[in-house]
Amino acid sequence: MSALDAWELPTSCGIWCWYSNATAAFVPWLSQSSVPHEQLIEQNRRFDAALENMNQGLCMFDADRRLLVWNKRYLEIFGLEADQLHVGMSQRQIIEILVGLGRYAAGTTVDALSEGTRTSLIEGQATSILRELADGRTVSATHRAMSGGGWVATFEDVTERRRNEDRITYMARHDALTDLPNRMALHEFGNGMLGQPMPGRSLAVLCLDLDRFKLVNDGFGHAVGDQLLRCVAQRLQREVREGTTVARMGGDEFVVLHRVKDLKAAEALARRLIASVSAPYELDGLRVEIGMSAGIVLSGEMDRDVTQLLQNADLALYQAKSDGRGTFRVFEPQMDESARARLNLERELREALTNERFEVHYQPLVKLSSNDVTGVEALVRWRHAERGLVSPAVFIPIAEETGLIVPLGEWVLRRACEDAKRWPAHVGVAVNVSAHQLRQRNFATMVFSILSESGLDPSRLELEITESVLLEETDANLETLHVLRSFGIRIAMDDFGTGYSSISYLRRFPFDKIKIDRSFVREIGEKPEAAAIIRAIIGLGQSLNMTTLVEGIETDIQRNAVLSEGAHEMQGFLFSPPRPAQEVDALFKVEHSKNKVA
Repeated sequence: MSALDAWELPTSCGIWCWYSNATAAFVPWLSQSSVPHEQLIEQNRRFDAALENMNQGLCMFDADRRLLVWNKRYLEIFGLEADQLHVGMSQRQIIEILVGLGRYAAGTTVDALSEGTRTSLIEGQATSILRELADGRTVSATHRAMSGGGWVATFEDVTERRRNEDRITYMARHDALTDLPNRMALHEFGNGMLGQPMPGRSLAVLCLDLDRFKLVNDGFGHAVGDQLLRCVAQRLQREVREGTTVARMGGDEFVVLHRVKDLKAAEALARRLIASVSAPYELDGLRVEIGMSAGIVLSGEMDRDVTQLLQNADLALYQAKSDGRGTFRVFEPQMDESARARLNLERELREALTNERFEVHYQPLVKLSSNDVTGVEALVRWRHAERGLVSPAVFIPIAEETGLIVPLGEWVLRRACEDAKRWPAHVGVAVNVSAHQLRQRNFATMVFSILSESGLDPSRLELEITESVLLEETDANLETLHVLRSFGIRIAMDDFGTGYSSISYLRRFPFDKIKIDRSFVREIGEKPEAAAIIRAIIGLGQSLNMTTLVEGIETDIQRNAVLSEGAHEMQGFLFSPPRPAQEVDALFKVEHSKNKVA
């Protein structure tokens, strides 16, 4: 039976009708109405269908707050049986039933729910109120006042939508790979911690950067790299206490926000984090080892924005990586001054490149058995208007980091080929190539173009690369080197013996020359093992049919020592320091005249 059964209405006053599924409505109509009875029934049928197919639960109350209409969806949302509601019951009675059945979250009272409805209706417009249910769902209740009194209340289960919104909000503030807070959340947490200082405690900001991560990523693939980052995140979280924030800034950079009583505590944390992250990893059967560097800064009494602290900690991190990695450095004010000076130098470097304020000096490569010059190495110099000649050790790292090494390297190569074209045909020219240059897809094409423009025979050009070139994108770089060598260009490995895998790369690429690093030469006569290492490298080069050149020869003792071990060539101040192009021109003119007289 319908919930309207309790209403006794004379048919002379109008008609009443009830709807299936315990949905009821009172629809008064005058008996004199001109609308045919059949049309009324059809309209009521449509109204019934609309109510029963709503996605929202619905209740209608009159001006006395008594129930007139409800639908099936309302019963489903709140888990009510059809006979628990009836027309004419008050809204408070319904709320009492729901609270008594434990439908609302713990602590929800009848008075609070009633007051929420009253307040929303006073505001004069449809207002939604979120109701938390005991089973974890969230229901949005909207109240719309009707003219003449009463209101319509609709109820929508928004649990899934709320979860999706919460998930979107969470994802916007967290790193998808590691589930750590991201950059945006880090700033919120940091500013919050600064805004609520603790007596006797400072906020320590630690900027962390993984060492050798790129080698793992490139060598084993991004899947292993991602797995490694997740493992690093887990280790960092294990090493900190509750209330400490560990965030990922992107790439292989992390940040830790940690309250400490003094700098020693922050340093102890940095050591612990570095040790934990640097321990070996077992990833899908692979043993992986990396390291980590850290920069530390402590907040002061006036600090209220974490942005500056992050910048300072990053400067300290940069210093730690410059000092050899695998360690930490504490921010000092002069680091900020150094950073500004570096930015100025970068700006001036760009201007110098635009205005071609660079020079190429050349250091002779000498055949040990005859003391003849077989070639020269091109070394770039920056002639600064105020500083004079700026050391390459100062500006080359900046050029590498900013990418300026690509246009600068092209300029040096072009100038070296043009200069070499003036010298005797047996004299080659060696030009250093960085990993950034070789990474350019058009590098080989650019080299061929310069050779064509200058008219220099490709066999007279020697490109020197360091191990770092092969550590990055090995297959692509090796392919480029093979293309260059097939064109007649010679390829030399520079600074041999200072890297991790020099010997393994000799197996993968047939270098024409090995340049033994000067660090081994300095110790000849002081450490017996220095001569033994040089002997081994020279023997290796001979067995692979590669020319061996020893760098940094400054004394006759050093020259005689490497000559006795079988080295082919030398380079160093004993014969000549790097010289401007015009002095090299004069050198070859002198040699030419001597040969002519002979």
